[in-house]
Amino acid sequence: MTDRPLGPPVGNWKTPPCPGPDRLEGRFALLERLSATTHTEALYDAFVGHDWVWDYMPDGPFATPEAFADWMQAATARDDILFYAIFDRNTGVWGGFASFLRIKPASGSIEVGYIAMAPCLQRTRAATEAIFLMMQWAFDAGYRRFEWKCDALNAPSRRAAQRFGFTYEGTFRQATVVKGRNRDTAWFAVIDSEWPALRTAYATWLAPDNFDAAGGQNSRLSDLTAQALVPASNT
Repeated sequence: MTDRPLGPPVGNWKTPPCPGPDRLEGRFALLERLSATTHTEALYDAFVGHDWVWDYMPDGPFATPEAFADWMQAATARDDILFYAIFDRNTGVWGGFASFLRIKPASGSIEVGYIAMAPCLQRTRAATEAIFLMMQWAFDAGYRRFEWKCDALNAPSRRAAQRFGFTYEGTFRQATVVKGRNRDTAWFAVIDSEWPALRTAYATWLAPDNFDAAGGQNSRLSDLTAQALVPASNT
C-alpha cells in the first residue's frame, strides 16, 4: 500500500534533560525540592484539619507529623518523580507541593501532577505561578508535551487544568484503582506550539498591574488562556 499518511518529521529537536533544578523562583512563589527534614512541620500544619484535600490523592490524609514525614521520605526517595514544596511569598507559608512525573525525555513528554494545595495556598497568585514555573521549566528545557491528569470526578482539578490552558484530550475509563475505588482518568495537555501564547497569557495575568489594591484581578487567567488557545483558523 502506498501513500499512507505519516506524522511530520520532528526536526531540530534534541532529547531534553530529566528535571533536576533544586529551586524554581518567581515573584509570588518559590518551589524547593521537597524534604521531610525541611518541610514536614510547615506542610502538616497547612493540611491539618483539611482531610478533603486528599480525597483524590493516592495517599493521605496523615494522622500525625511522623506519618507524613515517613511518606515524604519514601516519596522523595523515588527516582521516577520529583517533588517540590510550594512557598507563598505573600503569606510566608509553605502551603503545598507538586511534582514532575511520567518523565519521558525520549518522547519529549512530562507531566505535572501529585498536586496537593492546602486552603491557604489555593486560589492565590503563588499557586498559579507555581504551575507556570514548572511549565516554563519544561518547555525551556525542550519538552514537547506537558501533561495534566486527574480523576475524572475531580471537578476542581478539571477546572484548574482548563484555566491553566491545558486542552482536554479524553477520559481513560477504569484506568486505575485508588484507595479501593475505581478511577476514570481525564487527560489534559499543553504542547510546545501552544506555549508561546500561553507564556504571554501567564505574564499578563501575573503582572502587578493586573491586580488592584485589594488583590482583585482585572483580567482572569481563564479568559487569557482561552484566547491563547483559539485555533488559528478561527482568529
